[in-house]
Order: sequence, then structure tokens, then C-alpha cells
Amino acid sequence: MLYVAYEAQRAALDGARAASRTAVETLDLLPAPLGRLDPVRRVRAAYQLFADSAVTHERLPFGIDRVTVGGTVVAVREEVVARTPFCTLLRFVKDLPGSLATGRHEPTVLIVAPLSGHFATLVTGTVRSLLSDHDVVVTDWHSARDISVEHGPFGLDELIGHIVEFLAALGPRTNVLAVCQPCVPVLAAAALMAEDGNIAQPASMTLVAGPVDVDASPTRVNVLARSAPSSWFAETVITTVPPPHPGAGRRVYPGFLQLAGFVAMNPQRHLDAHVSLYEALVADDRLRAAATREFYDEYLAVADLPAEVYLDTLDDIFRRNRLARGELTWRGRLVQPAAIRRTGLLTVEGANDDICAPGQTMAAHELCTRIPTYRRRHHLQAGVGHFGVFSGRRWEAQVYPAVREFIAANS
Repeated sequence: MLYVAYEAQRAALDGARAASRTAVETLDLLPAPLGRLDPVRRVRAAYQLFADSAVTHERLPFGIDRVTVGGTVVAVREEVVARTPFCTLLRFVKDLPGSLATGRHEPTVLIVAPLSGHFATLVTGTVRSLLSDHDVVVTDWHSARDISVEHGPFGLDELIGHIVEFLAALGPRTNVLAVCQPCVPVLAAAALMAEDGNIAQPASMTLVAGPVDVDASPTRVNVLARSAPSSWFAETVITTVPPPHPGAGRRVYPGFLQLAGFVAMNPQRHLDAHVSLYEALVADDRLRAAATREFYDEYLAVADLPAEVYLDTLDDIFRRNRLARGELTWRGRLVQPAAIRRTGLLTVEGANDDICAPGQTMAAHELCTRIPTYRRRHHLQAGVGHFGVFSGRRWEAQVYPAVREFIAANS
């Protein structure tokens, strides 16, 4: 019923948003100086804000068609490396001219995007930065509402299994970078591969703002996860995808609920952003307005999570903290981070992160006791929160250079 009620409300608001878009187009046709009057600009800005406020369920394109390599701008195209019902492994192929390609070594980096209610395009900035110096592949997770129930469940075991399979497909000396939620599954996959002596175990592992040990510095997210029994979450926030979606009948944690939770954590920040956007639209400051609108276009594009991976993550990571306590298992097998010897470890945290606070990701070093000291590094980035640690100005200027240097040293 929850999903049906949401869709009914969305359908009703879609009509109002269509009317708002028509109003914006009509006001744009007004001749000067009438169209430049302050009251007209303010009305137009209000209509524009409402028209752009819709939550969508469509993955936006990465939109990376060129990148600068060694001072030369080269074309970029996307290529599917592997595909499962739940994920597409996507490589960004650069068309390097012969003079640039000759003798050039580019480490392969697998970016494991978060399953957190958004599409993998949330890490577009991460991809774009890495692409200048690396062969970049990303896990493009599918929205669960588009996956038929015939493909079965997808929990933490399946997620870890996907990462192991993707690393095997990319081959030896691949570097892996996990953003937020998949830090634990990536660490588990690396541990399992190391214990098995798998030749495709990663050369380096970069964990960015992930909940490796939630007891290290609990946040409101961790408190909320432990505020009620797991059964309450299963009964309250898990719902069934209705027809006519391809995943009709699949149990999911809806992306629109995750979005609501994120907004509720920082309502003032989002209010201030929209007030600033309104003022930019009134002032016809297109550059400032475009930056905010681009962020919210991506932020409001939501993806549903399979119920199994949501509940497993909630219980095993946020409630029971099983990896840090030495209790995490994969298909009945104990995960042992101490088995990792050959994989370099870089942890990255944001000093102002209120979702995954400093200390939670750095705890990976205490678990991976057999990685040599010279193959470890921790980077605490001042002045950024959760999203700023993998995208934006400080990511590009300060975090990415540290990541690039670490990958180069371990490749």
C-alpha cells in the first residue's frame, strides 16, 4: 500500500508540475521590460522551483564524453564489461591517439558505487577525476523496481559475490575504490579472495566514508538503526513494487524513503540551498542556478533497493557491527580481514561527515593487521561532509591527488 499511495500522490503532483512548466514558458514569452519586472521574475522562479522538485526513478546519463589526458582532450565512450540482472559493469573507454597511448600505463580502478537509494551516477565526479589517469570501471546498480522477481533475492551475500566476480572479470592488479555503503562488502570480498589465494585479489583498496566500525563514532544514522528491532523496519519501510513496473511483486526499500531520510537529517541545508537557488533564478544568475539544479537533478533521481540487501546491511552492519566484531560471514563462511596481505589499504574520511563519522572507516586498519605499514594510508579531509569526500571542489583538489598517488604506489 505504501508504494501505491506514493504513486497516487506523485501522479497528482505531476499535473501541477506540468502546469508550472507551462507557466514558466508563458512568462518567458513576455516582452521586455515587462518580463524583467521584479514581481514577474519572482513568480517565474517560484514556478521553476516547483516544476523541478519532482522525484524521478530514471537513471541520468553519466554524460562523460571527453576527458583531458596529458594535456590532450580525448573522446570517451561507455562499454559494458559484464551484466547481471542487478548490475551492469561499465567501463569508460578513452580513445587515446597512438602518440599518447604508446608506453602509457593506466592502472585499472573498479569503483563500487553505493546502493543507497541513488543511481551510480551519484559518483560521476569520482569517475571523471579518476578517468584522467586510470582505466575506470564502475558498478552501475539497477533499481530493484525494474528487476523481475524471477531473478531471486539480492542480499549482502549476493552483493559480496558480485564484487568478487567483477574483480575476477577485470583480472589481476585491479584497484578497487568503494564509496560509502559498499566499503564493508568490498573489504569482505578482498578478505575472501586473499584467503583463497585468488590471483585477482585487488592491488589496492580505497575505502571512502564507509561504515566499517559503526561503534567507533556513532552518528544519528547508527542510533536510528538501533532504535527499533529489525522486524519493525521490515514491517514499516519495506514494501512491494506494484504493477506495471518490471519488478512488480518484488519486496524493496523504496528510494523515495531513503531520500526523505537524507533530507530529514539536514533540512536546513536543503532549505538554504533552495532559497539560494530561488535568489539565483530571480537574479538570472544562470551559472549559480545551474550548479544547484544539476546537484538536485541527481539527488532527486532515486533507485529502489532489494529488501534483502537493505535489511542485511541494517542488521549486519549498522545494528550488529559484525565485521568489526569478527562475526561477519559470507554464505556461512567467516570473513577474516587479517587474511589480506598483498592489497594496499587507503581509508578516506570527511571531517564533517554526519552520516559516516571520522573513525568508522579508519577502523579498517585495525582489522587488516597483516597489511604492511608502508602499504597503508589514511586521509582525513577537512571542511567536507559525506558527499564532499568523493565529489566537488575539495575532492578534486585535495582528496583525489592522495588517491591517485596511493593507487600509483600500489600498482
